[in-house]
Amino acid sequence: MSEKNQNNQKRVLTGITTSGIPHLGNLSGAVLPAIEASKEKSVSSFLFLADYHSLIKNINPELTHSSSFEIAACWLACGLNPEQVTFYRQSDVPHIFELTWILNCLAAKGLMNRAHAYKAAVAENDNVVDPDKGITMGLYNYPILMAADILMFKADIVPVGQDQKQHIEMTRDIAHRFNHHYGDIFSIPEAMIDEKKGIIPGNDGRKMSKSYNNTIPIFDTSKKLRKAIMKIKTNSLEPGVPKDSTDCSVFKIFQAFGSEDEILNLNKKYENGIAWGEAKEELFNLLDEKIKPFRSEYEKITQDKSYIEKTLREGAQKALSISTPVIEEIRKAIGIKEFK
Repeated sequence: MSEKNQNNQKRVLTGITTSGIPHLGNLSGAVLPAIEASKEKSVSSFLFLADYHSLIKNINPELTHSSSFEIAACWLACGLNPEQVTFYRQSDVPHIFELTWILNCLAAKGLMNRAHAYKAAVAENDNVVDPDKGITMGLYNYPILMAADILMFKADIVPVGQDQKQHIEMTRDIAHRFNHHYGDIFSIPEAMIDEKKGIIPGNDGRKMSKSYNNTIPIFDTSKKLRKAIMKIKTNSLEPGVPKDSTDCSVFKIFQAFGSEDEILNLNKKYENGIAWGEAKEELFNLLDEKIKPFRSEYEKITQDKSYIEKTLREGAQKALSISTPVIEEIRKAIGIKEFK
């Protein structure tokens, strides 16, 4: 296997799909953990805007463009230091897409058939004659592009939610297959899953996702944030009746952002029958306090588009300085090289 970076650091890679405005799920699942990890000397962080991934879900070019800007600004507003990481747009690294084709030629179709997203799309398709009706090759090949994102930079660790674990297993399978045929080129990545946080629910109880249109935006005003939280679905249990915190969207979101003491305190209130309005108020107060400094910084950063563009271009150059020798190594391994 080829050498890692000079300091023998672990490479950690995280991306956010640019198909909507940044929301609490992005903040808890990707942005804040990645920023914390980037401060560790033993870690080399690769953080990117997954703009080509967004085309699977979104064919609105204005949304893709605005979302890329908003998510880049989100990373920076929440404390990301671009000097300490490799921060780039997926689209600025063409080697990723070259590698995607190479991996397409190795990945087993049967493996792709088992992808959860594809199987779910088929299951929801009521066209009996053609169960694949309306399903694009982008959705079908999504795990291969994700594998290329990871393998291009020889990432060791990929922080993901439980619902993305299968994609990392697929990446490992594809990497093993490549290494078996062409030599020990790729690192075999490990998924890093925070079991405590779990999947952040949206206001309808399903996973918070732009696809479901159930997100709670990070940078709304306090008034809009409170309104969004008050819309979170709960059951009809009256005040004074003990409530189950393990099956409650309000508590799950609180758990993702609160300290251990704050979580224990709210859990006791659930056992004592807290009213739903009061529980939502506790969640709002916690989030508003945590987000307030990020919101202020976001408002400043979004006024300077040239700063964000400059930051991403510099990040792209850093990414390309790493991906260029890797793609050359891959080309040689598969027999695409000069005649000598």
